[in-house]
Amino acid sequence: MDPEYEKCLKKNSIKSFPQGKRLIPKEIDSAENDLISARESFKNKNHKWATIQAYYSMFHGARALLYSQGLREKSHYCLAVAVRALFVDTNKLEKSLCDDFFTAMALRENADYESTFSEDGAQKLINSATVFLRKTKEILSYRRK
Repeated sequence: MDPEYEKCLKKNSIKSFPQGKRLIPKEIDSAENDLISARESFKNKNHKWATIQAYYSMFHGARALLYSQGLREKSHYCLAVAVRALFVDTNKLEKSLCDDFFTAMALRENADYESTFSEDGAQKLINSATVFLRKTKEILSYRRK
C-alpha cells in the first residue's frame, strides 16, 4: 500500500463514506460547472479565477472517484493521494493525470494565497481539467440521467 495513503488513513483524512455513491452526480455537475466557469474566466482574461475554477473542476472529479469507493477526504492533499493509490496504482487512471492534479493543487494555492498565476498556467490547467473530467466519467461509466 502507498505509504502516503496509509498516513492519510491513519490521520483519518480519508474516511469511510458509504452514502458517497449517491452524491457522485452532484460532484460531476460541480466539476462540469467549474470547468465552464474556468473557460469563461479565461476568455475574459481573468487567469487567476480560471486557474482556481479549473482546479476545483479537478477536485470535484477526484471527489466523485473517491465517493465511488465509499470514501471521503478531509484534506485536498489526501484526496490526491487517495486518487493515486486507488486509481493510478490499479491502472484505472493515467499517472500523468494524477500528476496534473497535484500540479493543479499547487497552481490553485499560488493563485489563491500569493496572487501568482499566468495565462499559460491557466490554459494548461483548463486542458488538464477537461481530460481529467472526461476520464473520471469514463471510469465511473457516468451518463447524465
